[in-house]
Amino acid sequence: MPAEIISGKELGNELRQEMKKEVDQLKNSGLTPHLTVIIVGDNPASRSYVRGKEKASDTVGISSEVIELPSSVTEEELLGLIDQKNRDASVHGILVQLPLPEQIREENIIVAIDPAKDVDGFHPINIGRMMTGQDALLPCTPYGIITMLKSRNIPIEGKHAVVIGRSNIVGKPVGQLLLAENATVTYCHSKTDKLTDYTKSADILIAAAGRANMINKEHLKEGAVVIDVGINRMEDGSLTGDVDFESAKEIASYITPVPRGVGPMTITMLLKNTIQAAKGLANS
Repeated sequence: MPAEIISGKELGNELRQEMKKEVDQLKNSGLTPHLTVIIVGDNPASRSYVRGKEKASDTVGISSEVIELPSSVTEEELLGLIDQKNRDASVHGILVQLPLPEQIREENIIVAIDPAKDVDGFHPINIGRMMTGQDALLPCTPYGIITMLKSRNIPIEGKHAVVIGRSNIVGKPVGQLLLAENATVTYCHSKTDKLTDYTKSADILIAAAGRANMINKEHLKEGAVVIDVGINRMEDGSLTGDVDFESAKEIASYITPVPRGVGPMTITMLLKNTIQAAKGLANS
């Protein structure tokens, strides 16, 4: 039996309907969650992501602004803008769209954002809180992946989860969130020898390496749950994941598509974080 498809687009829409009700209640009490997105330069992919975030904010009633800066902006100027937004009580979430031009050090920008407004969940303080099981604004893509698994009541506790990829944005934190759900977690990456030995034992496989179609049914255990985080643009302009979908769906029990899989959930959890940040700041 072919795998059941977990649609991030459908789940995201369901969650956004619930969020809209929550935002309406917050507005009635005098609190309108507000997200500030800062984009530097004219990277087409970044612009597309930002448009998606702006549109999604509108659907749930979150107030949002997009500040566009030229690619020539200095790090000092960007830090000054972040400081201004940190001190603005009407701003609850600050997101600086990555990647940034080479004259700006990403780590300096991430650290400059107030952890209480860090709706991307990248600040070392939020990562540290996540690692130690404290309340935190969680990285959006890993948060979305856990939400997808739970939406189908897929068992995590006691299962072997294999994460391919070790980025600070997806690979490392998703492994930590799976560990917090009592999975046994193995990290694999570009230097892993005999990758199939690990993937074949995975009950849950998270593919987040950024290599098109690197995983197929030969890598999988019968009935594995496959979450494909990869977004790779092919020569013909089409998008494909890190998983060969047609091959893998023959043996997996659940699988996410690309597009319309993890991507929409990332934006959905950004909205959730913005609402959480607004409530947290209002109560602080």
